[in-house]
Amino acid sequence: MKKIAIIGASYLQIPVVRKAKEMGLETICFAWEEGAVCKDIADRFYPIDVKDKDAILDVCKKEEIDGVTTISSDLAVLTVNYVASKMGLPSNPDEYSVVTTNKYMMRQCFQEHSVPSPKFTLVDSSNAYNIQGFKFPLIVKPTDRSGSRGVEKVLDPVQLESAIARAQKESFEKKAIIEEFVTGREVSVESISFEGRHHILQITDKVTTGAPYFVELEHHQPSSLPADIKSEIREIVLQALDALHICYGASHSELKITEDGEIRVIEIGARMGGDFIGSNLVQLSTGYDFLKGVIEVAMGDFHEPQITEHNNSGVYFLSEETKNLKKIIQNWQQYPEIVEAAITDEELRPIECSGDRSGYFIYKSDIRFIP
Repeated sequence: MKKIAIIGASYLQIPVVRKAKEMGLETICFAWEEGAVCKDIADRFYPIDVKDKDAILDVCKKEEIDGVTTISSDLAVLTVNYVASKMGLPSNPDEYSVVTTNKYMMRQCFQEHSVPSPKFTLVDSSNAYNIQGFKFPLIVKPTDRSGSRGVEKVLDPVQLESAIARAQKESFEKKAIIEEFVTGREVSVESISFEGRHHILQITDKVTTGAPYFVELEHHQPSSLPADIKSEIREIVLQALDALHICYGASHSELKITEDGEIRVIEIGARMGGDFIGSNLVQLSTGYDFLKGVIEVAMGDFHEPQITEHNNSGVYFLSEETKNLKKIIQNWQQYPEIVEAAITDEELRPIECSGDRSGYFIYKSDIRFIP
């Protein structure tokens, strides 16, 4: 039986563990013990920090794994590429795996390759930065976190220092990036690559809380943007993926389209989109088993994606801001469009990051489902 290593063992990795087992693979998970729910479903579990690349590599060599992957975890991407490259398995270049997990380095890469993106500057641990020539509002983010952690819109210079401190606190490297805020519609692009060839699977419309924290409340596929805008988005994403040297695996590109029709790349993760986008919504809307594809890439046995369905799919998240959804989630079996729903926390909180959400429901329909 072939073996696959999965870096991470939180609830986010459950879909890929289950899919790998369904494909007849032996699954081996690595993560801290706390919150490692996958240890109960994987064939083997090693309580090793996902950042401890060499310790994980040693185990993977002893296990003689045939592939290594992760989903929905920027932090684990570095270890996936490190282990894969050391063992001669499909992997993106190590030097670029760092770029795809660091917002500042990514901005620099986009600038060098003329990929349209916002004006930016770094705030390092000494709190030195230069915003001369920048126009407010600004957006401040940790350089190396996901899930909207530490992200804040700044309307006035008076707010800037506190926003920087908040972002640095969330950052692993205690650094923040300041960007000019791009107004407009938000979308993401879900792709899979093999041997440097990219396949764009779907474009997702995103609905967030808006200022100041911009946490996602809804995702819908396919995007309702006009065909010409979607075509331009695809071309820009292909350019950006090449710039980042993403040759293997899933990618999740986040972009904004201004009122004037200008497109800006906000960031790209060399992984599936979280919030059920990659693990659920893509297959529901296209018929393509994205999870299976990611595993096939890791195992070096990739088959070109076939889009067999054209449905609408989406997810709504429960919070204090969306408390009207609670009754729907509690009675979701009454709605034929809803395929999965759960309340994960009885307490409803105002959202500052994705961890503050208290539940969700996922739908599949002929048209966009509006509760």
